[in-house]
Amino acid sequence: MKIHLKLNGQVIPATLADNRAAQEFVAMLPLTLTLHDLFRREKFGPLPSAVSASGTRTQAYEVGDMICWAPGPDLAILYRQDGQAISGGFHVLGRIDAGVEAFAAPGPIEVTIEVPAGEVDEAALAVGARGLRSRGGPCVIGGRCS
Repeated sequence: MKIHLKLNGQVIPATLADNRAAQEFVAMLPLTLTLHDLFRREKFGPLPSAVSASGTRTQAYEVGDMICWAPGPDLAILYRQDGQAISGGFHVLGRIDAGVEAFAAPGPIEVTIEVPAGEVDEAALAVGARGLRSRGGPCVIGGRCS
């Protein structure tokens, strides 16, 4: 399933993984997050809730991976490879298709993540009864969902 990440006037396409954590993530969309830099390797920020701790975790990553720390609620976008394995393990939620370099901008960035209009029905089927808000406005962390 495709999603869009919008930041600094750009639309960055991404493809979600086929796993339970990614299904739980898409049920949270649309949402807006402030992502902060960590180790000049990744941008991270809190999701409204944790995703499932079940499933395969990994410590190896590639540039462009969208991950969620297990069992915590943080989303991270990996934009630079530093040769280090990431301790603790994480779930891969998906992968940035193009434009990952936009996340290397210095300082915090605000990102809106949403399912493109053509993908909404597929998202609703994938999530089932978990409550995808396919027609609502963005849900801002720390604010109200519209």
